[in-house]
Amino acid sequence: MSLLHQETPGTIDEAALGEELTKGSSHVVWASIAAAVLVTIAIAIYVLAGEKKPPSTGDILQVWVHPLHTITSSEDANGAPMAQQTYDHILVFARVSLHNQSNLPLFLHQIMTNATLPDGPHTSYAATLTDYDRVFIAYPELAPLHGKGLPVDATLNPGQTIEGTFVSSFRVTKQEWDARKDMNFTFAFQYQPSLTLTPHSAITEQ
Repeated sequence: MSLLHQETPGTIDEAALGEELTKGSSHVVWASIAAAVLVTIAIAIYVLAGEKKPPSTGDILQVWVHPLHTITSSEDANGAPMAQQTYDHILVFARVSLHNQSNLPLFLHQIMTNATLPDGPHTSYAATLTDYDRVFIAYPELAPLHGKGLPVDATLNPGQTIEGTFVSSFRVTKQEWDARKDMNFTFAFQYQPSLTLTPHSAITEQ
């Protein structure tokens, strides 16, 4: 070997070193990307595994309303004259389906109809099953609409679905009711989160 081409012991080949460093950096980059992907997948699996579906689901099958304009009697129970009173209110009927998708029984204890009227939000509690039946006695013209009532204290066993109708009442005029901004229904369960459902079909008047 020519003396001109002899390498001094300990001399570093800078070109070779640069290539090795470049290769090493490439491996580090790819390893970092792979680690980040694995961490992302692990976090996603953890989050999805930790999510719990709500204990109850449901659907508003049908909603209809019946406006009432009431004038009280001009005589009391003994036949004595008394001042008459007039008032308006809206009966709201809703047929719903509720499903228990949890592993424990669900105890329904309140049903609320919520409406945002021109003067603000209003809430009306659903009538008991007994009062629901009495509505059709007091207003026989509604008899064709009398379906199976939904108890406000119903118990849903795991996996069970129940269906029924309830009624609530708002002391407002038809004009005020027609000017509402929205309406939904809240089903309150003991020891479990409440379920709020919004009707997706048209609200009819009977």
